[in-house]
Amino acid sequence: MERLNKYIAKSGICSRRKADQLILEGKVKVNGKVVKDLGIKIDPEKDVVEVEGKVIKPAEKKVYLAIYKPVGYLSAVGKDKFGRKTLTDLLNELKIPYKLFPVGRLDYNSEGLLILTNDGEFANKVAHPKNEIKKVYKVKVEGEVSLETLKKMEEGTVLEDGFFKPDKIKVIKKEKDGTWLLVEIHSGKKRIIRRFMDSFGHRVKRLIRVKIGNIDIENLKPFEYRYLSEKEIRSIDEKGDSVKQR
Repeated sequence: MERLNKYIAKSGICSRRKADQLILEGKVKVNGKVVKDLGIKIDPEKDVVEVEGKVIKPAEKKVYLAIYKPVGYLSAVGKDKFGRKTLTDLLNELKIPYKLFPVGRLDYNSEGLLILTNDGEFANKVAHPKNEIKKVYKVKVEGEVSLETLKKMEEGTVLEDGFFKPDKIKVIKKEKDGTWLLVEIHSGKKRIIRRFMDSFGHRVKRLIRVKIGNIDIENLKPFEYRYLSEKEIRSIDEKGDSVKQR
């Protein structure tokens, strides 16, 4: 027997957390009946599972990609109701022949490293807050960030959804039209870096994610991608397993 959310994640359509959401929304059926119990277990050999009207089965081949998402693409699959481009469009443009979903998100106006996979368990380990997977960003903001302001940023501040402070932050370059910062966080809150910078009066002009855990963007440029190495995949798996054992 296997938990329903785990079985859905293994099918390659989403992470376990997203699977829980789909179950609660009544979009999952087992043997033709809608189920909303997050703790339900199924027999993978006998039971038929449908998600949003489609029968699903575990993905045969696990795929892990590091892609440089350019500005102007939503980090979501499918079609956008406002006609904006999504990762589905990006995968089609790059002729990537797999059905993949993003691990976490990267804003429409942000760019850089995004992990795509069909392994829901792996995605859950990267995205789950308890694993505290670090994300590193290069951020260009308006104006010159003074030492005094930088010190306040290091101490953190209260935003509308609670207190936040980066794990690390430092100035890496000053230009005539702004300041480049290197920011390390483990929070997954929406638009957290942009909101944090706004609170100090420094609007973000450009935001590039360059690292997730031990996975580095390396020399990728916009629209380029590479397959993750076994070592990179293992680094995430081991991180998740070590947290589980605490």
